[in-house]
Amino acid sequence: MTSKQRSYLKGLAMKEEPIFQIGKGRISPELTDAIDEALEARELIKISVLNNCLEDPASLAAVLSERTHAEVVQVIGKKIVLYRESKKKKKIILPVK
Repeated sequence: MTSKQRSYLKGLAMKEEPIFQIGKGRISPELTDAIDEALEARELIKISVLNNCLEDPASLAAVLSERTHAEVVQVIGKKIVLYRESKKKKKIILPVK
C-alpha cells in the first residue's frame, strides 16, 4: 500500500465510528471472525481499544492484521483502523499507485 493510498484511507476513516471494542477479554476467535466478516462487508473498519485492555494497541493491530489478512492503516491512541479489499463487493476505489 502506498502512502497516497494510506492517506486516502485515513481520510475516509475519520468519518467512521468504531464498530468493535477490545477490552480485557483480549482477542478471541469469535472477535477475529466478526472483524473478518466486517472487513468483507465494509472494507474499512475502526476498532476501539478500551482502557482496561492491558495490551498495546499497535501490537493488537499487528495480531488482527495477521489473522484477518488486512492492512493496518493507522493506530492513533486507542483506535485501530484496518483495511482489506472485499472479494465480492468492492466499495472503496484506492488512488492509482
